[in-house]
Amino acid sequence: MAKPMTQETSRAVGAVVLLGPPGAGKGTQAKRIMERYGIPQVSTGDLLRENVAQGTDLGIAAKAVMARGELVSDDLVCNMVRERLLLPDCKRGYILDGFPRTAAQAGWLDALLERELFDNSRPTRAWPIVIQLEVDYNQLLLRITGRRSCPTCGRIYNVHFQPPRFDEICDEAHGTKLVARNDDRLEVIQPRLTAFQEQTRPVAEYYRRTGRLISVNGDRPVDEVTDQIFRILEDHHA
Repeated sequence: MAKPMTQETSRAVGAVVLLGPPGAGKGTQAKRIMERYGIPQVSTGDLLRENVAQGTDLGIAAKAVMARGELVSDDLVCNMVRERLLLPDCKRGYILDGFPRTAAQAGWLDALLERELFDNSRPTRAWPIVIQLEVDYNQLLLRITGRRSCPTCGRIYNVHFQPPRFDEICDEAHGTKLVARNDDRLEVIQPRLTAFQEQTRPVAEYYRRTGRLISVNGDRPVDEVTDQIFRILEDHHA
């Protein structure tokens, strides 16, 4: 069983990078890390939306790029990340969500941590803890394409692993038919998984070459995965 979600707010965790394809469970594990250690999740998607909404210099520049139908450059994304990581709530640590997406961004992050966020008392804290959730491809497809939700109560099911008592009908909101998200259809998710593997393989290789990639079997029960991640984080700074 996973450890109780009591906060350990005295522990300095540092930067945590979770790698893994859609459906690997990164969201669930990130939430549990946040609850246990009281550190924020830093999402590049959220940063982009916040900067645009607040009309910051970076947000104005990003909005202009997106208006032209172009991708936001690494420079803009990295500068948003830098400003966010310098805020006080990141002092003990943070979980990076959607970053780094490329080997170049991983190298930039290393340089930032060493140059601006280095802790002389604990040199290992300069480097992110990189955890890769590995899940069998066919298992991923079952996890994603089997997802169903109740439009009435919001409960989530999986027809393969956590099915309702009656086929496609919610247990709680009796008589309500479960629905599948458009993004969870096989013809949608297969190209997404392929794109993810092509995009993030260089990031995993970057951290593997530096000896900092830690693989976790994401096929195991959720609580067991959480327990192993907690041990990794605590052993890293023991």
